[in-house]
Amino acid sequence: MTRNGNTNRVLAVLTLLFSGLAVAFALRLWGRPVVLPPIPLVDPIFTNTATARVSLGLLLQTHGDTSDYDCYTCHDKKEPVKLKLDDQGNVVLPKEHSDLVMGHGSHNRNNNCYNCHDESNLEALQTRDGRHPKLAESSPLCGSCHGPTYDDWEAGAHGRISGYWDRKLGPFVRQNCVACHDPHKPAFPPRAPAPGPHLLHPIAQAAPPQERNP
Repeated sequence: MTRNGNTNRVLAVLTLLFSGLAVAFALRLWGRPVVLPPIPLVDPIFTNTATARVSLGLLLQTHGDTSDYDCYTCHDKKEPVKLKLDDQGNVVLPKEHSDLVMGHGSHNRNNNCYNCHDESNLEALQTRDGRHPKLAESSPLCGSCHGPTYDDWEAGAHGRISGYWDRKLGPFVRQNCVACHDPHKPAFPPRAPAPGPHLLHPIAQAAPPQERNP
């Protein structure tokens, strides 16, 4: 037999072989793949990069609308605001501030406006040691009482940092305490933990052990 004849025979056999395999795959003679259940989408709350709350400091930093926070729209700059207290010494908020919930600490001793706000300048804050941080930079005020937490915040172990890990790509922004904590009621509400990694393939359950005959 000539070489061309052997080649034609081999090609014919391969053609029949691959044609048979194609038909077998089309008919799924070796079974069908297991249909996996759809992977549920993760709740956007776990992937949202926004801070937990929109604070006045954030609006000031981003040049947002702060018209609702202009104290001197109602108050007179020449007359310090006098606080009204009840029989227990708690601040009685006027109806204009009824949206505020005073709950800074479990002992109520810090529910005094002028522990943080400057009574002579409502557009500034004041610390116990006499510093006057700006409203947009309130974290040093928090650190004047919460020192260990403030140290963790400065080191990046507490709080929220946005931006780039690689400083060559861009800057990073360390968010202020009030980006997550309400300064009037700073206790952070509990949140459900984020879901764990989804198992793409179901784990086969082990068959129960067979009972042995005595």
